[in-house]
Amino acid sequence: MRLYMVRHGETAWNKERRIQGQADIPLNEFGRMLAEKTAKGLSDIRFDICYTSPLGRARETAALILAGRQVPVIEDERIAEMAFGEYEGRCCSRSGWNLPEEFRRFFDAPDRYQAPEGGENFGEVKERTGKFLEELYTKEEYQKSNILIATHGAALAGLLNNIKDKPLAEYWGEGVHKNCAVTEVEVTGGKPVIISENVVYYDDEVEPWED
Repeated sequence: MRLYMVRHGETAWNKERRIQGQADIPLNEFGRMLAEKTAKGLSDIRFDICYTSPLGRARETAALILAGRQVPVIEDERIAEMAFGEYEGRCCSRSGWNLPEEFRRFFDAPDRYQAPEGGENFGEVKERTGKFLEELYTKEEYQKSNILIATHGAALAGLLNNIKDKPLAEYWGEGVHKNCAVTEVEVTGGKPVIISENVVYYDDEVEPWED
């Protein structure tokens, strides 16, 4: 089994550094272009099945990558973005910050992050993404399949935190992946090995998410 995990393309809220969470914000034109370039980069890969977050920006990214192919697509809420409750829509850039100071733990101390009303903590996201992976690993019909997984920044970090078997304090690993970045994982006998991480198939400049 080989997994190709992709963060969705850019949205207007990404560009404005607004927290999206489970707000259903669509791709912008630049985000669609990134997805189309990623499709070209992955054109030699035969995908057998696709799992996507139910949120539109992930679904559209998957659709653009798979354009012209007959690949079954399954929506799974376990790989939806982390919920931020009342913080969704607020700005988290250094210059436009309009969040409580304790929200800085989101970046600097995920193991001590306190979720806002209606939001999730990192442990909850790690648990649901971990259950998604555990179930996927056991599917006999997919053991020799190439699987596209379209998801989000924090959810993808949760998937990788599970795969690397790291503590919550190291949740972010190498940081938030770039829009449409691809991480390739080989799974043999239920044991995952990362082949490549955060690879992009475009030359366009995308500002770091934290700026």
